[in-house]
Amino acid sequence: MTDDRQETPLVLRTGGADPELDRQLSAGLDAHNFAATGRDDLRELTVKVEDSDGQLVAGLSGWTWATCAGIGMVWVREDSRRDGWGGRLLATAEEEARARGCTQVVVSSFTFQAPGFYERHGYAEFARTEGVPVAGQADVHLRKDLAG
Repeated sequence: MTDDRQETPLVLRTGGADPELDRQLSAGLDAHNFAATGRDDLRELTVKVEDSDGQLVAGLSGWTWATCAGIGMVWVREDSRRDGWGGRLLATAEEEARARGCTQVVVSSFTFQAPGFYERHGYAEFARTEGVPVAGQADVHLRKDLAG
């Protein structure tokens, strides 16, 4: 028996930002992950603070899925730092994560960013990647138990 299929040439490309690639990768990974876990409740999670002009003062973005919440980004405008907004963002996100059934939150923060901030709010370091993004720095991985 012979194989009459013609080989389609494949092309390997390197590029920059590619929202369509990101969408396709996310859809493929989500389908795989949902099938493997039986959980398809992945949702984005955002919290933001705006001033009276509608300008962003502070914000947090992340996700919840099954028993875990993840924080991707937290930012507070320079003139509003030390006003407690970071802690309020975390508390609000954690409250929403609990409401969605999460029992833990994970986050990564570079050593020059805010690992101490997270530790002051009950997060514990469980790993770090040294030399990221540059020599002498590290990416600190932290977790907080929401069950207690």
